[in-house]
Amino acid sequence: MSRFIRTILILPALCLSLAAQEVPPAEAVALVKDAIAFAKANGKLEAFKEFTRKGGKFTKHDGDLYIWVYDMEGKVLAHGQDASRVGANQLNAKDPNGVEYIKERINLAKTKGKGWHTYQYLNRKTKQYAPRSSYIEVWENMIFGTGIVTKK
Repeated sequence: MSRFIRTILILPALCLSLAAQEVPPAEAVALVKDAIAFAKANGKLEAFKEFTRKGGKFTKHDGDLYIWVYDMEGKVLAHGQDASRVGANQLNAKDPNGVEYIKERINLAKTKGKGWHTYQYLNRKTKQYAPRSSYIEVWENMIFGTGIVTKK
């Protein structure tokens, strides 16, 4: 079998395995830092529009990595995956295990200013709950963050 044909046969499997890889934590951290820099340079309102814009520059990995912004009371200011959440107060949101992940996020923001927290989140593609870790940073009393799927 020629080298070309072997490459053609292997390529689909390689592409599927690359697509299934998890987003590296460093990429999530970098996206949050880039979002804060964008907000500083362009203003909050312009940034929130860009973060919420479907297919915007802060949406990566076919929508699996995106920016969201909350205030310290749990109100959604921007959401890269679901614009209908903007303006809603999510303070009492719970995962299927009863974890109040927005309250955890706010506590982390107030006590450390940045960091990771883990909870269960509904995967938009599989429609099943999966472990998710979110990285957050505070800027001007707002919580900027993104989440990545983690291994069980």
